Amino acid sequence: MPTTKARQHLISLNDLSDVALRAVVDRGAALHRSLATGGKVPGSPLDGLVVGVYFSKTSTRTRTAFSAGALRLGADIVAYGPDDLQLNTGESSEDTGRIMSLMLDALVARTAGDPAEMRAWSAQRRMSVINAMSADEHPTQALADLTTLTLQFGRVDGLRILYVGEGNNTAAALALALSRYPDVLLDLRTPTGYGLPQQVLERAQAQAQAAGSVVRQRHDMTGLPGDLDVVYTTRWQTTGTTKPDPHWRDGFAPFQVTAELMDRAPKAVFMHDLPAHRGEEVIADVLDGPASIAFQQAESKLYSAMAVLEWCVVAG
Repeated sequence: MPTTKARQHLISLNDLSDVALRAVVDRGAALHRSLATGGKVPGSPLDGLVVGVYFSKTSTRTRTAFSAGALRLGADIVAYGPDDLQLNTGESSEDTGRIMSLMLDALVARTAGDPAEMRAWSAQRRMSVINAMSADEHPTQALADLTTLTLQFGRVDGLRILYVGEGNNTAAALALALSRYPDVLLDLRTPTGYGLPQQVLERAQAQAQAAGSVVRQRHDMTGLPGDLDVVYTTRWQTTGTTKPDPHWRDGFAPFQVTAELMDRAPKAVFMHDLPAHRGEEVIADVLDGPASIAFQQAESKLYSAMAVLEWCVVAG
């Protein structure tokens, strides 16, 4: 049986030191290289452990990645849907988390709400709590993205990335992660009123300044940077959210990733966290074209999830 050492939590990328961030990303890339070619994880590091997977919102990639990843690492899983817990009958979130921590070794949770709920669950060290997406941040998506970049380019340092679309939880996590690598340019183009939250932008810019990188945001599509390595977008209607303005699509229309935009960056790959709506944030010819690595990016979520589980539950 594994030891009962104190376990780590991943609620935000801020929970990872620079060393830990790189270690998780590099481990995800190493697992991808090994397992995608038929290898196995030696020793089943999560053998004898139980991982809870609780998603109160829809998920395809993240839920599958953590479920399959936990199984591949030797753990057993307990899956909860949005209607399965006594939260729906009035039990407090605090009591729910306390009970789970007595029975599980890790809990992977997507609430798409205030991360304070997961913070409350993490006020103990018996059960790791992993944020599989909250309203403000999608940290495991960013780790999968950096894993994908490492596999594609052999590095994250020095990459030039254009992000186009809403400043949502994926964009926030991407900014908070990339800004900790040196010589990176992250140019965010977001519609007016839909940019990164100011506190996230300021933190990312402060981290970038310390790392010798640049994070900047504009609300138009003029004066785009040249010599890009990556063009990245996400769906315009973020999972679990709605937009109060009935005409919001008018403001988003100039931020569609088109063939013309990709032609301006002939060396760039295209990334998308999926699900995608062809004809909205990206045209089909780009998403399904030769520059797209969106589905390789989705596959990386499995190996990145495994690296997160190892770091939280075993390595710390």
